[in-house]
Amino acid sequence: MSFLWEGRLQASLHSLAKAFTFSPETDLKLAKYDVTGSIAHTKMLMETGVLSRIDGRSILSGLNEILTEIKEGTFQISQDDEDIHSSIERQLIERIGDAGAKLHTGRSRNDQIVLDEKLYLKEILPLLQEKIRLFQKSLVKKAEEYENAVMPECTHFQPSQPVLLAHHLLAWVEMLDRDRRRFGYALELADVSPLGAGSGTGSSFPLRPDITAKELGFHEIFSNSVDAVSDRDFIADALVACASTMTHLSRFAEELILWSNPLIGFVSLPDEFCTGSSIMPQKKNPDVLELIRGKSARVISAVSGIFTLMKGTALSYNRDFQEDKEYLFPSVETTALSLEIFAALFDSITFDTNAMEKACEKGYLTATDIAENLTKQGIPFRKAHHAAGILVRRAIEKKSTLANLDPKEIHSLVPEISPEFIAELTAKKSVSLKASPGGTGPHHVAQEILQWKKRLQ
Repeated sequence: MSFLWEGRLQASLHSLAKAFTFSPETDLKLAKYDVTGSIAHTKMLMETGVLSRIDGRSILSGLNEILTEIKEGTFQISQDDEDIHSSIERQLIERIGDAGAKLHTGRSRNDQIVLDEKLYLKEILPLLQEKIRLFQKSLVKKAEEYENAVMPECTHFQPSQPVLLAHHLLAWVEMLDRDRRRFGYALELADVSPLGAGSGTGSSFPLRPDITAKELGFHEIFSNSVDAVSDRDFIADALVACASTMTHLSRFAEELILWSNPLIGFVSLPDEFCTGSSIMPQKKNPDVLELIRGKSARVISAVSGIFTLMKGTALSYNRDFQEDKEYLFPSVETTALSLEIFAALFDSITFDTNAMEKACEKGYLTATDIAENLTKQGIPFRKAHHAAGILVRRAIEKKSTLANLDPKEIHSLVPEISPEFIAELTAKKSVSLKASPGGTGPHHVAQEILQWKKRLQ
């Protein structure tokens, strides 16, 4: 087996070095992008006169045969192929002869691999954005279904105030939308063609990077050949977007895991996304959500991995960069599958609105409404806060709810508050009092749902 670079070296590659450095199987995910880039490069070489029409047409014919095999899943690599670039070039030469050896004119594997990875991201990042959108639509649909349901919101995972379940679900939609925008930013950074940068210094051939960029659908062309082959920031930014998304999905999973616990009982997870116990017949375990929570650790660690990989590499290209795919591919695939699972899960998830509303009776969630009511009567908020706290303390001492406190006792403790107001202060009444923009007031939440439905069409 001959290698692209073997002219300089006399000794054959050691078997251990070969096993350590070769990566055709990992690179296989980039095969179609490598061929697509080679087709564009060939057309450019023909247009600039660097490559004859006869050789060019022969190369294009061979590349299209290989591309068809890749799409059909019949393309084979050899364990002796150093990488996907070498594999495709070897097979091209075997098919069309010496003309295939001219494909690499004016090109290096340095700009070639960056191109492949960018083409991969240009295809996959919009798909991830679409998977986010579909999950957002599932959440908005569920929010509309439970638009009037109330639940206890928490801070410090302690009951705070009543909130509409729809408003809580739409908080997830907001978080996901930031992720969708992060993928958009990563896509923008990846949308710069590196082809023509060569090994990092350009070429003596009259290359036309603008031609290949247009052919491949890039909106920008590199302006510095050293940076073009050194850049892995576009991968880091894609991984940051994946890590942010998986962090959010992990948080969602955590809430659903807690809510599905029968001791809380807010939600019933679809059976098809749960498992049982090998010893306890009664168990319904949220294993899929737990694995999403667990797999998020891998994606988050990939961000640290890619930055650690980059931090010690002097310009321009370094073989260290071969490892970037070990972080990229699993992270993208895990994020995509996790989004699909959540969207499917929410199609059949059900919430126990009675349990949620009943839970609002614990924890004195309406105390802030009492303080605000006092403030509206002219009492400084800090004093109103103290007065409401006195009522909460008395209710705790008597093991009572605020609504069940004796009206005379309420009047004696806080003369300014109406006992009738407290008696009628249910969770639904509490959310109906919320008037500030962006809050959980029913009118605002209804508008919020409508806005998201329009945005996600």
